[in-house]
Amino acid sequence: MAGLKVDFGVLLEPLGFIKILEWIFSIFAFATCGGFRGETTILVSCKGVVNKTVTAAFAYPFELNTVVFSAPDPKRCGGTWTDVYLVGNFSCSAQFFVTLAVVVFLYCIAALVVYIGYNHVYQQNSKFPLIDLIITSITAFLWVVSTFAWTKALSDIRVSTGASVISGIQSCKVPTTTCRFASVTGMGTLNVSALSGLLNMVLWGGNIWFVYKDTDLYKRSKRISPGTYLTQIDI
Repeated sequence: MAGLKVDFGVLLEPLGFIKILEWIFSIFAFATCGGFRGETTILVSCKGVVNKTVTAAFAYPFELNTVVFSAPDPKRCGGTWTDVYLVGNFSCSAQFFVTLAVVVFLYCIAALVVYIGYNHVYQQNSKFPLIDLIITSITAFLWVVSTFAWTKALSDIRVSTGASVISGIQSCKVPTTTCRFASVTGMGTLNVSALSGLLNMVLWGGNIWFVYKDTDLYKRSKRISPGTYLTQIDI
């Protein structure tokens, strides 16, 4: 009963096919978010410096309040330039999102091993489908929470690293200093991570039904005959 019986046919069924999609999109989620690196660039003109490029490099986990702009020159604009940091710490949302994606990635691998090699055990032991249902439901909920949190954080990151950064730099308000926003790294990969989170929400939410169909809860409900309901109504 407990021996290995490889059957790839389960991958053509909704339960297995959706699990493959969940595995793939979990990779997209943590790879595109966790692997991002970017920088914000401004041009500074001050005493002895003309249009000097000043950058602030940021990356996952997006603790922007620890990221400092480089000084325009060794003399720091004649002593008028002070350390300038980006605003915001979005590490909680980013790390929650990436950690969930990594855990889901590992769980999908384990689930696929069970589906492919031990599907006969999965179908015969009522505990396995029930555990799968509980994990699937919790994971779907966590995807909803993490995706909305990360999407909000991404929106704030755009603001904190965009043109509005100039208004928060006190050194740029010195009469002899002028600052112009130059550029910020494109965040297309972060958009992909947010989209992957949305797709994972849909996949895990929809998969609840297919996992539920393998549980005794569903099978017992199907065994109840229509006559039972009529009897209850008559009573």
